[in-house]
Amino acid sequence: MTYPRLLRLGALAFALQLATPALADDALFELNQPSLPLDRALTELAARTGDIIGADASLLSGHHAPSLKGRYSTGQALQQLLRDSGLYAIPIGEGRWSIQPLSAPGSAMELGATSITGQGLQGLSTTEGTGSYTSGSSNSATKLNLSLRETPQSISVMTRQRIEDQNLSQLTDVIRQTPGLSVSANAGGGSSFNSIYSRGFTVENFQVDGERLLNSGYSGIFQSADMVLYDRVEVIRGATGLMSGAGLPGATVNMVRKRPTDTFKGSVNLKAGSWDHQRGEVDVGGPLNASGSVRARLVGAYQENDSFVERLHERKKILYGLLEADLTPGTLLTVGADIQHHDANEHAQMGLPLFNKDGSQARWSRSDSAAASWAYSNRHFVSAFSSLEQRLSENWKAKLTLNRARYDYDEMLGFANGGSVDPATGQGVTLYIGQWQAKPVQTGLDLNVNGSFEWFGREHDAVFGYSHQRTRYKSNGYPLWYYAGWVTTIDNIYQWDGKTPGQPVIPATSRTSQQETHSAGYASVRLRATDDLSVILGARVSDWKDRADRTNLVNGAVTHTRRGETGVLTPYIGLVQDLDEHWSVYASYTSIFKPQSRRTLEGSYIDPLEGVSYEIGSKAAFLDDRLNLAIALYQIEQDNLAVSLVGQSAPDGSQAYRSESGTKTRGLELELSGELTTNWQASASFSRNIVQDSKGKALNTNIPQNTLKLFTRYELRGIGNGLTVGGGVNWQSEIFNENAGPARVRFSQEDYAVVDAFARYPLTSQLTATLNLNNLLDEKYYASTGSSYYGTPRNATLGLRMEF
Repeated sequence: MTYPRLLRLGALAFALQLATPALADDALFELNQPSLPLDRALTELAARTGDIIGADASLLSGHHAPSLKGRYSTGQALQQLLRDSGLYAIPIGEGRWSIQPLSAPGSAMELGATSITGQGLQGLSTTEGTGSYTSGSSNSATKLNLSLRETPQSISVMTRQRIEDQNLSQLTDVIRQTPGLSVSANAGGGSSFNSIYSRGFTVENFQVDGERLLNSGYSGIFQSADMVLYDRVEVIRGATGLMSGAGLPGATVNMVRKRPTDTFKGSVNLKAGSWDHQRGEVDVGGPLNASGSVRARLVGAYQENDSFVERLHERKKILYGLLEADLTPGTLLTVGADIQHHDANEHAQMGLPLFNKDGSQARWSRSDSAAASWAYSNRHFVSAFSSLEQRLSENWKAKLTLNRARYDYDEMLGFANGGSVDPATGQGVTLYIGQWQAKPVQTGLDLNVNGSFEWFGREHDAVFGYSHQRTRYKSNGYPLWYYAGWVTTIDNIYQWDGKTPGQPVIPATSRTSQQETHSAGYASVRLRATDDLSVILGARVSDWKDRADRTNLVNGAVTHTRRGETGVLTPYIGLVQDLDEHWSVYASYTSIFKPQSRRTLEGSYIDPLEGVSYEIGSKAAFLDDRLNLAIALYQIEQDNLAVSLVGQSAPDGSQAYRSESGTKTRGLELELSGELTTNWQASASFSRNIVQDSKGKALNTNIPQNTLKLFTRYELRGIGNGLTVGGGVNWQSEIFNENAGPARVRFSQEDYAVVDAFARYPLTSQLTATLNLNNLLDEKYYASTGSSYYGTPRNATLGLRMEF
């Protein structure tokens, strides 16, 4: 051993000796930690004690900590966790510790370039690895990096931990668990007749990493997104015109991709479950060079499964790669790409008819399929993206984001939903047929500058930017639902196997070339008027154009459609008043503007939706933002609301709508999410929403007025290696349609509750088993009021996860 190293060891031992008497008087904590990887063990300890523990991430990699059970001070616990690792903990201040190696060449009295654990979630937006059901910040609503409490709007974050606990593999799975949102499902995943609702409106605004996905003609394809790619899903309820521009005031769904990790980490996840469900996932990431200036992540998944609906078979393939490079200390380059395939064979767009010929309600098994054997839905997504972030000064940085994506969909429609059945003979049901396919290509750009500035002795925040999205595609048009010369009748629905009538050769009758563009300049600023009052002001000026050229292939006629809006101003005003260190109250206002693709019975487009949205509420944050509480009241006033005409179609075969003006939507939302105790995470919410026309008559009765959602997890560390159990319930109120079926009666689905549960147990320090049980009580219910499609029956999935 060299003399300099001997001196360093002696100094280190002397520092530990000096620290030991003080440690003996420290507060003692009752600890019960299983054996864990060292970085996770330190995170657990810091979360339990509230201390800040700093360490260079590379020091912790590859080390495993022993279990801890008993009463320890922070220093004593650190000594136990670090034994045999060649690392030591140095106290560097009250509640602050630095992890250093024996051969540390410099002073151990400063944190330097460290990774800090146990300091709560303040300012932290990434949720992976936190174990939390909430997030410390979000910029989805205003592009300003604000905590949930500082944002004057309702935001729910479905974290990575929540997604993994409940085995939520597709976006619609996440939406069903998200506060205030509901899914009206007429078939399984991949159906264009499934809709997401928030505050009485369909959700059509989807984003990835804050960049808008633009396809007003068919935004439902985004519901097929697979969750293995994403760190979290942020849902902003209410009008989001500041960031989305034109859009419905229901909600915006922002899917945020996973990023590379600072240390090498990898996992393999294998799952098997009901109806021959099989899924495999691989996730690997970390630095590619010694300095860590270049980092990468690669994620892949493959899934095949049948369904509780007979004959339906699905297959998914996902691949995602991302590379980050610190070109300079202030310059970050990111490039990446992802591929997602979602294919479904013998797929029905809707369920079987709801009524018999005599007007009575038809009774089907949950497994009965409405699909023709030749019907399918194929959705393929490919995207490439890059960003360049440049720090301009200590307080300001610029970011340029470019992306290009192709959404290739091909869907052959064949589903037995027409007519009504004669119970005695099985006759009377007809097959709806059709086809749609296209390859929309979206190109997007966003350039923004954000930072902080001083004014009148206070620090304020601002962001200024420009965005542009363009989607264009060519597609063939086909006859929808039926065409001359093809028999749609099913002889006996009770004996039908989907093979008759056989697959039609549907001729293309039109060809359409379409281009939709949306460009806007936007700005938002948070002014700290006082220590406790923040004023958030924003505006967006948008241009929207939609150009379509349609050629009739039968008679050669050409139709040109030109729609557009220029210079549409969307203002945003928000006030946040802090009441104390935990509680605040807020109010916000924004306007509503949405060009609509809904058509009337005559075939014309409904005029753009216009109106205003108001929201007031109160928020609270505890335990360094690890627990968030929100209460919101809102009112939305609008004209030209599109109201569906049940059972009626526009000339092009699409659902027909009527325009309703003077409508009013009011509601209440309550949400609690995050850490209740060190071992206990929970999410609970209640939402009430009422949509009425100008005369006070209820609208959109096909979605529930009230929803209650609860899910929680608890870690029982005293059981073996540590058992985690969890469960929850989703309840919704009655939904109904008037004048349904041959007898024009009310069809309703009474209120119901679905109970889910899970358990997770580490078999070794690296191998973990998870069991998910969904619809534990096997509740039978209709998933919408549009057809006899039922919610998923009781099912189970067992997963094995290996971490390395």
